[in-house]
Amino acid sequence: MLDSDLHDLSDDADYAASQQQGSASVMLCNDSTKQSSSSSELQDAEIIYSKDNVAIHPTQFAISGRLKLLKQGPAVFMTWIPYKGHNADNGLSDKDRNLYTIRAVPFTDVRSIRRHTPALGWQYVIVVLSSGLAYPPLYFYSGGVKEFLATIKQHVLLVRSAEDANVFLVNDFQSTLQRTLSSLQLPRAVPLARGPSNMSVDESTLNENQERNDSGVNNGSVSVPQFHGRPRHKVHDPARDLSIQVLEKFSLVTKFARETTSQLFRENQSNGFSANERRTHIQTNLDPPKSSNVAEKKSDENSDIPDSQEFDNLSLVWGKPRQSPLDAKEWITFLDSEGRVTDSEALRKRIFYGGLDHELRNEVWGLLLGYYPYDSTYAEREFLSSVKKSEYETIKNQWQSIAPAQAKRFTKFRERKGLIEKDVVRTDRSIAFYEGDDNPNVNVLRDILLTYSFYNFDLGYCQGMSDLLSPILFVMEDESEAFWCFVAMMERLGPNFNRDQNGMHSQLFALSKLVELLDSPLHNYFKQRDCLNYFFCFRWILIQFKREFEYEKTMRLWEVLWTHYPSEHLHLYVCVAVLKRYRSKIMGEEMDFDSLLKFINELSGHIDLDATLRDAEALSICAGEEGAARIPPGTPPSLPVDDGSFYVQQDDEVL
Repeated sequence: MLDSDLHDLSDDADYAASQQQGSASVMLCNDSTKQSSSSSELQDAEIIYSKDNVAIHPTQFAISGRLKLLKQGPAVFMTWIPYKGHNADNGLSDKDRNLYTIRAVPFTDVRSIRRHTPALGWQYVIVVLSSGLAYPPLYFYSGGVKEFLATIKQHVLLVRSAEDANVFLVNDFQSTLQRTLSSLQLPRAVPLARGPSNMSVDESTLNENQERNDSGVNNGSVSVPQFHGRPRHKVHDPARDLSIQVLEKFSLVTKFARETTSQLFRENQSNGFSANERRTHIQTNLDPPKSSNVAEKKSDENSDIPDSQEFDNLSLVWGKPRQSPLDAKEWITFLDSEGRVTDSEALRKRIFYGGLDHELRNEVWGLLLGYYPYDSTYAEREFLSSVKKSEYETIKNQWQSIAPAQAKRFTKFRERKGLIEKDVVRTDRSIAFYEGDDNPNVNVLRDILLTYSFYNFDLGYCQGMSDLLSPILFVMEDESEAFWCFVAMMERLGPNFNRDQNGMHSQLFALSKLVELLDSPLHNYFKQRDCLNYFFCFRWILIQFKREFEYEKTMRLWEVLWTHYPSEHLHLYVCVAVLKRYRSKIMGEEMDFDSLLKFINELSGHIDLDATLRDAEALSICAGEEGAARIPPGTPPSLPVDDGSFYVQQDDEVL
């Protein structure tokens, strides 16, 4: 068969684009040649993959060479070197050989890899760089594309695109998170039951399937208009459902990367703890007792009932009963005559056990988030508020003063603004505070997010931030106050949205270690099922269970978490509590990763908050110092260990 028959790519859009960018790619190769004249310069690099007979076709003639993947420390590089002498018949000079050589390209510079499997001919891949340039297609004459991608996945975060199964995104959690609804091509939204419900998860799923078949800019900082009431939820709100689908879609995307990060949780499986007796004691106290045959039969009849009785026994021993919310009368007892909190630890402990009356949140959330110091007076808080309001208006004016002509030449601002505007109209529109057309509170939500993108330009805006801001604006009812409370929150949760996802990785790793400590049978089950990366908990951690509870309960949970009592990482113990409560169902039904992910997503709206908090407290107390030692320093929501590089500048497609 002729080469022209095998390699006619005239109708291949990716190849055509790479050919159009050929000169730029060559320039890039030359630049990398200057930086690294040969892959041999990586003298201490480990060769993790090598494949001969990999060719490119810049002309009608093929140029064969050797493709390698090299690892030097945590960095992974790709090289492709044409053979010496083998290409003489093609008239390839040394100059041309150097021109087409790919020398030690780090995968931090790679955006995606596209795999092509033509009906006739050889498989090939196209490597696209973060700059948008593409190398010429690499043809695998002797096969090996699958092994090439598998090796990359072992060392680099490789996520299959939700839009095209043949595109693999490199280190792309954030850009996946930032995709809009249209680009994700979401299916029809599935309504989510809200409010108290005794309906089981399976019943909820059945009803969802049945429903499928039945088929202006503000100037300055102003008080939020009184366009609201107490939270209420509609039975079906398409805007909210679509927004839920975004994060669920993202959760599904993460399953393609589970092999990549499994190594994160396989490393240092033993942390050097010698207190085996302590661990045995913890495990003995936390493991639910074996149920009788009668109980097992009952469980079979209603498999959606978790181990509630077993957990209640544990909670009664370790977790204290929940209390009524802190009201205004009791709140005064924590203040002196000038408004200082006299005992912040006692206050935080009281809020942990009962939360706050809604009327108090406007005053207390600023203290819990660290916007106001606990020892500040009424007058000092009022003064700080006026100073911060002026500062907010200055930052806000930076983007408000951008003229249309300037915006045309400011791609990052223009596209970031477009993404925010698309997201805010899908955020919590079933809540009275945000519902309706031309709702001014939606505009305020947009303005705060845009201002934050200028305040923290490196981090910018990522999908999910509007979910975190929404309850804060609802509570504070003031644009400037909401902004600074959001800033304080993002100081701790910002790493969740970094492109390298270090914040999420450290939390998922810590979760793995806590489950290993507190529920070894479940940990061993996840290990057998290749689920140790805990990506099925990704959404829980990313937006702090915002999708798992109704609005009022979300606010109650957040203020409890902000007390940092009894642990700064209580949210991880909440994850363990939910998993442990449903352990028998997970293991009994032999859920694999995909079915587990589906089950976890369908728990939304069906988790008992008070019981879960009691369980989480019990688990935290039982784990004690050994549990705290399993959480890496600087793991969110802890403040970062080093102040200099808290945010990684985003190399994103949207900004």
